[in-house]
Amino acid sequence: MKYPIRSLEFKNNKLYLIDQRALPQQYKKFICENYRDVEFAIAEMVVRGAPAIGVTAAYGVVLAAFEFNELPIKQFLDQMHEACDIINSSRPTAVNLMWAIKRMRFFLIDNETPKNVLHKLKAEANQIADEDIRTNKKMGQFGNSLIPHKATILTHCNTGALATVEYGTALGVIRAAFEDGKEIFVYADETRPRLQGARLTAWELVQEGIPATLIADSVAATLIRDGKIDLILVGADRIAINGDCANKIGTFMLSVIAKVYDVPFYIVAPTTTIDFEIETGEEIEIEERSKEEVTHINGVQIAPENIDVYNPAFDVTPNENITAVITEKGIINKPFKENILKLK
Repeated sequence: MKYPIRSLEFKNNKLYLIDQRALPQQYKKFICENYRDVEFAIAEMVVRGAPAIGVTAAYGVVLAAFEFNELPIKQFLDQMHEACDIINSSRPTAVNLMWAIKRMRFFLIDNETPKNVLHKLKAEANQIADEDIRTNKKMGQFGNSLIPHKATILTHCNTGALATVEYGTALGVIRAAFEDGKEIFVYADETRPRLQGARLTAWELVQEGIPATLIADSVAATLIRDGKIDLILVGADRIAINGDCANKIGTFMLSVIAKVYDVPFYIVAPTTTIDFEIETGEEIEIEERSKEEVTHINGVQIAPENIDVYNPAFDVTPNENITAVITEKGIINKPFKENILKLK
């Protein structure tokens, strides 16, 4: 297997996804043959990570076009818009999903034949995937400039190749620093309740030989307090104009502790994650997932059956807790709103 791995690939008119539900016990592919398979893959977290979700959604539109391209143009467009709506609603928080669908809808016009539309949609999805790889590598370069030699880095959730098409966002910065010979060391939070840090980030770190230790989420505060963390790198699923960032649940907690102990706290995300239609994080819809994610691990019940569960998938980190946002267009420093609007 080549590293960094490629989380998705479109070939033979099918979308092949690494099934992230199976890692690290099994490495297997989930094959999407139609747009409903894509909706399922996004909703059930076969694929996850905002950039990867966006690219997967784009290919979902391509699969819909393959399905409907023999229809008359009006029926074709009606079916395509319905497919876009269905894919668009598969998860609510990651703005890359909506961004990708909007970008694909641009080609759904009635002065084209369905086959021409299909050709353009496929080219656009390929372009979005290629852009993602280039974007991540640029973020890695910018982020690497902030990493001291022999730095100890804390990260949360999975922001690597599995969360993107190939290279990674926050974990991409870590990868860039490691490739640069900086002798870094990584602490990876397990990231309850779905354990993306334990199952996915730890797996990527091991595969690439990056020195790392896995910790329970509750250990992070002790490490920060004891001066063992030089900086924190996390991703984002949506960024408001004022710099508030939605990311995996537990990120806000880390940011509060980092602020108390003066540890730099960096968000790493492409500019496509910025939602220019919302002013603050209060406007971000936070997805709530099933209680079984908390009460069970790998199908094994660990909590009483009748206990109520609150299971938000994300939380919002306020801009005042963020040191800077690392993007493919450079490092966004405070004042965030002023500097983010320059990118519009």
